[in-house]
Order: sequence, then C-alpha cells, then structure tokens
Amino acid sequence: MMEENEDMNHDTENDLDEETLFVVSQTFKALGDPTRIRILHLLYQQECSVNKIAEALNLSQSSVSHQLRFLKNLRLVKNRRAGTTIYYSHDDEHVIQILEQTIAHALHT
Repeated sequence: MMEENEDMNHDTENDLDEETLFVVSQTFKALGDPTRIRILHLLYQQECSVNKIAEALNLSQSSVSHQLRFLKNLRLVKNRRAGTTIYYSHDDEHVIQILEQTIAHALHT
C-alpha cells in the first residue's frame, strides 16, 4: 500500500506545468499541418528565402509567410537577413528529429 502512495506523490511531482503543456501541444499542432511539415522538411535540408520556399513547394508567398510566422513564434524556425533577403532555417534539432523519425516511420513498410 505504501508503494501506491509513493507512486501517486511521485506522479504529482512530475506533472507538467501549464506553459510546458501549451508549448508541447502547439508543437504537435505545428507538426499536424501538411504545409508546415513540408516547410520544416525543406528547411531541414537547406536554408531558404520565402520566395524559394514558395517556388519549391508550389505555395503562395503569403501562405509561406503565414506559416513561417507560426513556426517562428514556436521557435521552430529562425531567420537571418542578407541584404534585403531574409533566409529561414530550422531552429530546433529535437523537433526535426521527431519529424524525420515520423517520416521514416510512415515510409517503413
């Protein structure tokens, strides 16, 4: 009986706080959208401008910009300016690993 109480106390101590839960759920939300998956997958392979992403994925620039803003707010992508062009790249190796493992799982036959 003592073990059950210890386990219950241990579980309570390890509960996730609201901010962590929110970030985790938003990260899965980001990975739950096919367009964002395509953008992250491309940015894992190479740094790209909005125009290059739009061209490579056959998307509108406004759609790409909207998705990048969402991903940047979650710190999943970062950017750098070179002259008048802004280049985007992935910003979280952990999320990229999850994405790549999930892609490998989906391709596994």
